[in-house]
Amino acid sequence: MNDATRKKLEQRLGSLHAKQRLGLETDHEAQIFGQGINFFHIENWYSVHSLIRDLLKLSGLYWRGRRNAERIQVRHNLVRSRKLPLAFNGFTLLHISDLHFDLNETAMSRLEELVPKLDYDLCVMTGDYRGATFGPCDSALDGMKRLRSRLWTPVYGVLGNHDTIRMVPGLEEMGIRMLLNECQPISLGSDRIYLAGIDDAHYYRVDNIEKTVANIPHDAFSILLSHTPEIYRQAAHAGFDLLLSGHTHGGQICLPGSIPITLSSVLPRHMGSGAWTYYHMAGYTSVGAGSSIVPVRINCLPEITLHHLNRSQV
Repeated sequence: MNDATRKKLEQRLGSLHAKQRLGLETDHEAQIFGQGINFFHIENWYSVHSLIRDLLKLSGLYWRGRRNAERIQVRHNLVRSRKLPLAFNGFTLLHISDLHFDLNETAMSRLEELVPKLDYDLCVMTGDYRGATFGPCDSALDGMKRLRSRLWTPVYGVLGNHDTIRMVPGLEEMGIRMLLNECQPISLGSDRIYLAGIDDAHYYRVDNIEKTVANIPHDAFSILLSHTPEIYRQAAHAGFDLLLSGHTHGGQICLPGSIPITLSSVLPRHMGSGAWTYYHMAGYTSVGAGSSIVPVRINCLPEITLHHLNRSQV
């Protein structure tokens, strides 16, 4: 990484956060064992990727899975809250997650066709823009630039465990405001809600919810973006009303009935995809628009989601 990029990151994030994230990336590049919430990281074990692909081909599922990976669904989720200000009744967020842009160009082309047709007020992205977990990120940034040109403003995002902090200047230059343990007020007239985002809590574990929530009034409606839903307890007890996340892919390769074989996450299975609640907090775990490890999906179609906020009276 050149000095100019390092300086941009230190100016944008503060010297400590930038040095910490960059140092952790250097320490843990391509590790298969021993870092993050999960001890084992199959995404870094590239010989296993070929084995999975070969087994799927032998089973006759591979090409069906490839076709499924291109069938991106537009899902709708209704979020009700008494705390929602009146001006935001009907406010809609487009939620895009887990693109892994450089793993399946055909699926990403389909996504680029879909998004200009959608009606929404704000777009949020919950990480994993590239397919690899280390190395160059230029192809992922190129893909993100094409997608960004097809999205209405504003667009906010957080990083995932596949993403490097070095992507932040490029993502922000194309008009994606990254929230890295930060909060952004969203205003409509005199009414306001708060959109917050944390840095990766799964692999690098550089999330800081306490810092993120510090400037949010306790009675305000607030939304937290996190790549992983694994921090649901911390988010709920910090007072967030809605947690939007991804990371799990819904299992990606599932048994009939969309039953995941594995979620690669430490959380209750019902939180592995779709809408759920925990205490007073609503949550939604996107199964993602892209695919990881191998570009296939079995019994788990990819998605983007429109979250419709609704002011509830009860």
